[in-house]
Amino acid sequence: MTTARPDVAVPEAENASGTALAARTRGLRKVYRGTVAVDGVDLEVPEGAVVGMLGPNGSGKTTTIRMLLGLVQPTEGEIELLGVPVPGAVDRVLPHVGALVEGPGFHPFLSGRENLLRFAAAEPLLAGGELNGAVSAALERVGLADAARKKYRAYSLGMKQRLGLASALLAPRRLVVPAGTQEVRRIIAELHANGVTVLVSSHLLAEVEATCTHVVVLNEGVVVAQGALDDLLESGSPTLLVSTSDGASAVDTLRDHRIPARLALDGVRVDITTTPPATVIETLVRAGIGVDEARRERTGLEEVFARLTHDVGELDGEPAADEREVAR
Repeated sequence: MTTARPDVAVPEAENASGTALAARTRGLRKVYRGTVAVDGVDLEVPEGAVVGMLGPNGSGKTTTIRMLLGLVQPTEGEIELLGVPVPGAVDRVLPHVGALVEGPGFHPFLSGRENLLRFAAAEPLLAGGELNGAVSAALERVGLADAARKKYRAYSLGMKQRLGLASALLAPRRLVVPAGTQEVRRIIAELHANGVTVLVSSHLLAEVEATCTHVVVLNEGVVVAQGALDDLLESGSPTLLVSTSDGASAVDTLRDHRIPARLALDGVRVDITTTPPATVIETLVRAGIGVDEARRERTGLEEVFARLTHDVGELDGEPAADEREVAR
């Protein structure tokens, strides 16, 4: 727990296009005993976004997050967290960040409430008289109010994850790094609606696709893709699905105009790699073929991930038990 003054204003960082950034790295590199864990990572986390960090085992996700939070010293590179250089001025910025890295560090024989009270007592953004109220609000927020007096050792894995998130939400934050997404999807959506930036590393691709607005994909310590999730999914599938009552004629017409198309059960699939969707619609309408609907098909995140990393197995799990830490 940092002892930084909570009244110090934290500036905003921006990228070249003027987008406010919650976190940014340049040339980030980390070497462990001759092994390169992270190599030249240029990362941008837009302020207010929900960013999913993806990658196969050992891709550098957890190491990157630890360096962002000042828990690990980078070998090379620059880091800005909420506009502040890290790790140099990390004490200034950490009170505005709620993070859980790897797993929560709670006492098994204390109740959920007792554990949170210990965390709250060391929270620089809370005054002494606010501790009980903050703990009660955090437990309610993560759905553990009824289990507040239960011993932590009796909690399920999902309850432990939610208690960990509660510890990160004891005070207002500008950036939250939760553990997992499935158990806390509602809370992530609530944080996003309130303008809080969320950075999550998860192996649940379906949850990332349903929850995140942006993604960062790492492979062998290198960022292979990053940006808005919608853009990434659409870039992987340059196909337009056209719904029409005369599919056969539509296919013939498009092919006559050198536009690749094929008939499918749910309509006509048109390759728009080199043809704008507007041109496809215009071609069909001019030929007298009615178009009921046209939409760009998107590849699922699982397919995009496999294409970028050549990995279809488990995504998460960089084991580093000797470095597990909880940042609050």
